[in-house]
Amino acid sequence: MNSPSDQSTMQYGGLKSPQFAYAPPAGPDLRKQRKVIDARDGIDGSGAYATGHYRNLFVENGYSQREVNRKLKAAFKQLFHGNPTNQTVYYPAGRNSNGLLTYVTDVAHNDVRTEGLSYGMMIAVQMNRKAEFNAIWNWSKTYLYHDSPAHPSCGFFSWQARTNGTVMSEFVAPDGESYYVMALYFAANRWGSGKGIYNYRAEADRLLTNMRHRALITGPVVMSFRGTNSLRSVTAGPLFDAGHKMVLFSPSSERPPFTDPSYHLPAFYELWARWGPAADSNFWMEAAEASRDYFQRVTDPVTALAPNYSNFDGSSVTNRWNRGAADFGFDAFRVAGNWSVDWAWWGKDPREKQLSDRLQAFFESKGMANYGCQFTLDGRQLDDRHAQGLVAVNAEASLAAANPRAKDFVEALWNTPVPDGIDRYYEGLLYLMALLHCSGEFRIWSPPYEEIRVSSIPTKVRPCDTMVQS
Repeated sequence: MNSPSDQSTMQYGGLKSPQFAYAPPAGPDLRKQRKVIDARDGIDGSGAYATGHYRNLFVENGYSQREVNRKLKAAFKQLFHGNPTNQTVYYPAGRNSNGLLTYVTDVAHNDVRTEGLSYGMMIAVQMNRKAEFNAIWNWSKTYLYHDSPAHPSCGFFSWQARTNGTVMSEFVAPDGESYYVMALYFAANRWGSGKGIYNYRAEADRLLTNMRHRALITGPVVMSFRGTNSLRSVTAGPLFDAGHKMVLFSPSSERPPFTDPSYHLPAFYELWARWGPAADSNFWMEAAEASRDYFQRVTDPVTALAPNYSNFDGSSVTNRWNRGAADFGFDAFRVAGNWSVDWAWWGKDPREKQLSDRLQAFFESKGMANYGCQFTLDGRQLDDRHAQGLVAVNAEASLAAANPRAKDFVEALWNTPVPDGIDRYYEGLLYLMALLHCSGEFRIWSPPYEEIRVSSIPTKVRPCDTMVQS
């Protein structure tokens, strides 16, 4: 297994380059040797996947590559290895038979969430930090993973726990599973798979198959409510709605089915179609198209703001579980990043460029230095705080924007300090991922020669891996 400092050559975006290199790679172009999964013209789009080129928006704004590298390294150092009192979100927690254990914590709520753990793994693989990647994955599997065939969350992860590993809610939040899968595939392609829980490719295949096909299971689920734990009987199954081809906000029956716009990751689905189990390839391609169409329905036609949650048709969700569902809030920060990365990697839907232009025009109209962070979809400000995480994602939107104002949003991110203090968890992780995206260093780490492989799921599977009929 490669160490974090190993400089062997690996694949990303169709090109060969040394690991942990921030400069654009030099080396032979292997794209012509790629085996495509579909003979239709344009299946690979016109973005970075097809070209191997990732824009560096900071260099385009006049900064040197050295300055960009320095900013990336400083942000990672602070958020992963900074002062434990007010800087880092990454905390070592001992070791077990699989090695080091580390969690990423939501400082403001003093808990651990699959959102932050999976984001931490994604940042680690993008920055070639294998030790950090493995320690977070080990903590996730040790404390949050369900393998009991009778449990409604079997094959998935509890979304929330205390920092000592005690589970607070056994429900599943599919954004975490989505980032786990993508980070594991990138790790397999960049570093190669190991054994046990570090067989990254097998772990990704198993989890992705469950996300698509996990059988329905009925049983009790632990949840924490107002400081006390309670049991609730639910029926739960896969994390995607097969009919709409969309990710669910929750796969269990405690509330009617609906979706979260910020969970839609068409850029990832395209890769799952190519690298995941072959039987599901068409589903993931169709899911990518469904999400692109959904972005158009769910966003406001003037502001391009998206709600925190919505029904599959884009209409508002109203229930007692999700207050503020119809407004642009903290979950919704991420939506513009999702469509903009999709454009940058695939270049398949020009409507995403229009969305970024409308969104940035709206925030510019509110004042670049002081716009708030929560709004009604038509633009009435609900929260005056100028959130660093939103500044970060709005810069990420420049990957798709065509209007020259996009440079101002990139500049705003450059001038924003690394988040610290009580809000450093969500703001900081969004900030660091946006730095990676805007510098062209958040990349597609592809298998050598982009081979289309058969599934690597072990032939001996647990009962909860049983598939339902598609």
